[in-house]
Parts: sequence; C-alpha cells; structure tokens
Amino acid sequence: MDNYIVSARKYRPSTFASVVGQQALTATLKNAIATDRLAHAYLFCGSRGVGKTSCARIFAKTINCTNRTPDGEACNECDSCREFNQNRSFNIIELDAASNNGVDDMRSLTEQVMVPPTEGRYRVFIVDEVHMLSTQAFNAFLKTLEEPPAHAIFILATTEKHKIIPTILSRCQIFDFNRITVADMVEHLAYVARSEGVKAETAALGVIARKADGAMRDALSIFDQVAASSRGDITYRSTIENLNVLDHSYYSRLIDCFAAGDVAQSLLVYKEVRDKGFDSQFFVNGLAQYVRDLMVAADPATRLLLEADEQVRDEMAAVASKCTPQFIYNALDLLNDADLNYRQSSNKQLLVELTLIKLCQRFSPSPEKSAAAGGGGGRLKALAPAAAAPVANSAPAAAPVAESVQPARTASARVSPAMAPKPAVAHSAAPQTASAAPASPRRVAPPSLSLHAQPAAAAAPAAAPKEKRTAPYTADAVENFWRSYIQQNPGARIVCASMAASVPAQIEGDRWLMTLASAAQLEVMTEAMPIVIDYMRSRLMNDNFSVELRVDEGEPSPEVWNRSELLSHMADDSENFREFVKEFKLTLD
Repeated sequence: MDNYIVSARKYRPSTFASVVGQQALTATLKNAIATDRLAHAYLFCGSRGVGKTSCARIFAKTINCTNRTPDGEACNECDSCREFNQNRSFNIIELDAASNNGVDDMRSLTEQVMVPPTEGRYRVFIVDEVHMLSTQAFNAFLKTLEEPPAHAIFILATTEKHKIIPTILSRCQIFDFNRITVADMVEHLAYVARSEGVKAETAALGVIARKADGAMRDALSIFDQVAASSRGDITYRSTIENLNVLDHSYYSRLIDCFAAGDVAQSLLVYKEVRDKGFDSQFFVNGLAQYVRDLMVAADPATRLLLEADEQVRDEMAAVASKCTPQFIYNALDLLNDADLNYRQSSNKQLLVELTLIKLCQRFSPSPEKSAAAGGGGGRLKALAPAAAAPVANSAPAAAPVAESVQPARTASARVSPAMAPKPAVAHSAAPQTASAAPASPRRVAPPSLSLHAQPAAAAAPAAAPKEKRTAPYTADAVENFWRSYIQQNPGARIVCASMAASVPAQIEGDRWLMTLASAAQLEVMTEAMPIVIDYMRSRLMNDNFSVELRVDEGEPSPEVWNRSELLSHMADDSENFREFVKEFKLTLD
C-alpha cells in the first residue's frame, strides 16, 4: 500500500499551466524564458500559499530543460528534469532564510555561487522568507546579488516585502502574486475531488475556499480535513460543522428580524448561536461581514466584489433588497462600534443584545442629532407593541417632547422649559401648558425606553394636552440616571467625558447646575443637553427638571495679603522664621 500524501504536496504545481490564479505572472515568466531574457535576480512577493516557492521551482526547472515543449513548459523527460523531479538536482539550491539568517550563512551561499553547474546552463538559488535575513546578512549578500556570475540566478521569496532593504529591492525584478480568488479555488478543489474520487458539493467547496482566505495550500489542507471527517462525501452541512463555521442562514434570519423590528426573535437567534459554542465577538464580526456582502450585492456594479459563485450572489442580492442603503450603512457602523467596545465591556452579552435591539429598531432618522448626543447609535423604542388597557387614574402617556437650545457663545448657558424652543420634528405633539386640564381616562402606551427624541413619524397623534409629570426624586437618583446615560452612550466620548467630570448640583427645586471646564465643552453640551434632559425627565418622571450650564472661570481668593501681612503670617506660623528674624534683627515691614 502506497504511503498517503497530503493534497497540498500531491497536487503542488509542477508546470506553469498548473499554477492556480497567477496566469498573467506565469505568462511573463514563460515569455522571458522563450526569448532568453533572464534577469539575474527575482523577488516573488505575496501572501502565504499563493504559489511563490512553487513558481520559483518551476522556473528553475524550466530554464535548465533541454527539450522544452512548444508552449514553453519543461519536458519532464531530459536528464535535468528527471533529476529535479527526483530531488537530486545540484543546479537548484533552496535556502530557508528564517533559519539561515546570519552573516556566516550568506558567506557560505556566496561560496556556492562561484561553483559552475555540472549540467545545464544555470544554477538557481531560491531563498525563501528572505525578509528574515538580518541587516548584516543583507549587506553581506548585496555585492553577490549585484554582480553574480553568468551562471547564477537568484529567486527571493517573501510575504513581507516592506521589511526588505531598498538596496536589495533595486537589484531585483519584482513580481507581486495575487490572492487566489474563491472561484479559482473552488474550480481547483473540484478537480482534486474528482481525482481523489471524493463527492463534494459546490457550496461546501465555497465554504472551504472562503475559510482559506486566498491561500491555495490552506484550502487543500482544509479539504483533506473535511474529506477525512465526512468519509469521502463532502456536504455543506458536514463542512460547516467540521470547520465550526456559522451558517449564513442565521444571518439571513437576523436580517428578517431587523426588517420586521422583531426584537424577541433576534435575541433568540443570538441564543442559538451561543448555545452552539460560537464566541460572541466572532458572531458580531460574522454579521458585519454578512452586512458588508449585502452592501456590495445590492448594486450590480459592485456585485463582483462579493467573492462567491453566481448563485450565492443572486441569493445575497435578494436578501439585500429587503434593506435600505441607509440601514446597511448604519448597521455596519453600529457593528463596528460593538466590535471595538467588546473587549472593554464588562457585560459582553448585554453589549451584543443591545446592538441587536438597535438594529431591529432601524436607528434614529436624525443621524446628525444622534451623533451629537449618542455617538452615532440609534434610539431605543419600546420592545413590544403598546397593549391597550383601560386606566382609572390616568398617568402621563409618553415622554415629553425634547427641548433644544441654540449653541451658546457666552460663558454661561441655561437649559430650562421656559426658554427652550420646541424642535421641528415634534409637530405631532400637543403643546405643553402649565395649566393643563386633568386628562380623562384613556388607553395609554407603556413608558418608552427612548434615549433620543421621538421622531414625528413614530409619535402617536395626541388630541389633548399632556400632563406634566411632577414625581419627587432625590439627588442620588439624579446621579444614578446621569451615569446611566453615560454607560448607554459610550460612543459619544466628549459628551460622556464632560458628564462624568461634572455631575449636576442642585440649585433649588428642579433647577440643577452643571459646571464645565471650557467654552468648547459648553458648546458641545449645549447641543447635546436637550436629549440628555429628555432622558433624565423620562427616568425621574418629572418634566420640571432642568440643567443650567456654566463655565468655571475661577474665583479670586477671598483674602489678599500684602507683603507685610504675609511676613507676619509666616512669623506666626514658623518658630524657625521668628528666630531667624530675631537673630539678624530684621523688621517685617
């Protein structure tokens, strides 16, 4: 029985035609060989698994072939080709720079360069991971690379071109290898499956190709793993289970939840994901990638940016048709914020659930105002539809309309019900009056979880004036809700930093004072304060709560001493100073 050889080795390219995804580059190398226009040094750059070393070996084999085929490939029949295929050719020397990166190693290589080939025309030196050479080794290698013997050709391979010194780069012909596309990988994996007698679904091969992230070697290794676990029958289901990949059906279901505003179902889908053992940050990143794919699939002009087959592109386009562009852009921004805040969050599950709730509720239609106060997030509406129920003693039905103020240009600004104009978005709300008549019993909605002012489209039409809420509250409650707002809006860094540094102090009654450190803070807080006040009133259940803003410009000292008074004070306070004055017979005038 023959020994098993992994697919990454067994199907390693042996001709230019068998190199996957690098057609333009291999055509250039073949033309250079055909016209005998060979450089003395080449630099092959690209990410892992794209064929750099394989192309270097094929190139070295082909230039020494004595009987090349009409299409420029090595014949595999001459003595040079047979020696190469049996790994006993003295004309091809491979060096791993990761483990041979010193000056002595480069001197040894220089000595080998001087030895001419026994057969063929060229000796080819392949230096892999050349960026690992030390600076001294690079300098020792520089002279040989610049003026090698006529029989020597160097091929340097690296994944990090930026680490190679410019003097080396200037002496090489540079070839940049492309990342291998998903379509090319799927095609090659299908060929390997047919050659190995393995049944494989195209969708399963697509999952393997996307998991490999542009590296053909990784794709072949994953293919072997899945083929072994599925006993030669690679299905989509077995592939995602074996690779621990989250099925896109979960993301598609979440998009349906977002479109319907179904908060409860979206949280249940997230629970299913966690029960399967997936990390929450992995889930957030996967959802962000899915939404990004929806963005490019929605427009036929950008659909080619989606690395998938045509069937998957059509399916993604169908899902994308359920979403508006504004929703997709806001969703990407919100998911990116969730990813950035994930490590700092003490309750990671709550962070993800809050993100899903905001996605379900489609964000505030006033992004500029939300950005000023909430850092780009969306408002939180009621989690369930309002349940109609008769109320005997009617309470206020909804949060009051948010009040706004113009940006202040002075050292002090005040935000209070008397001077704050009503925003333009609140046309559907009835005006508030101090002498509102008691409301008759009516059906009311439960209190909203609003962090931002309700838009006109979402506000329920009201025929009667709203009662002002005047519930009593304590200073501790003010501080608790003040800090609660900061925790719920981490993206608004300037606003939250200002609020954290200055908790309001009570002036009298429902009037409170927030002291700021600069005029810049005053301008930011003046713009954000209407939404903050709306949030505080909704939590305190008191519509008379107001906050005045003031810049702390410092106050003069209550007492100013002249020089004589200062010296007298020092004498009273220090016995040593008194003895010093007495010894030298000084006066304190």
